[in-house]
Amino acid sequence: MSKKLIAYFSASGTTKKAAEHLAKAVGADLFEIKPVVPYSSADLNCMDKKSRSSVEMNDPASRPEIAERFPNMTDYETAYIGFPIWWYVAPRIISTFVESYDFSGKTMVPFATSGGSGMGRTVDELKKLCPDADWKAGKMVNGASERELADWANKF
Repeated sequence: MSKKLIAYFSASGTTKKAAEHLAKAVGADLFEIKPVVPYSSADLNCMDKKSRSSVEMNDPASRPEIAERFPNMTDYETAYIGFPIWWYVAPRIISTFVESYDFSGKTMVPFATSGGSGMGRTVDELKKLCPDADWKAGKMVNGASERELADWANKF
């Protein structure tokens, strides 16, 4: 049986809950992607063009620093990557995470939460960062039950 990892970034706790349910549903290990500098509510104000999240998302080269590395990524065959959708894509810290490891040949399964949008061009953007991984179609998991998550996630 191959090892599975749920790596997630959660700014408000919503994605964290989904990641915990998913980890339980598929028997995966859990890793929280935390920024060195946590996001404040002011940082997350998408209505403010000068807020930290707005500035990061308007700069495709932005790579917020991650507080700690996952120590043994090579032990995992499948990585589920969870995040909230910001501006129709994954937050830039997910780009930092994906570019920090060699995921060549690994199965990558993105999942997301959102207040109203879908996955947008998220998977296409992530594939560009790590083209040698086997990227699966992403899934919005807002309000999904543990059983729904298990039915979806156990396909990989």
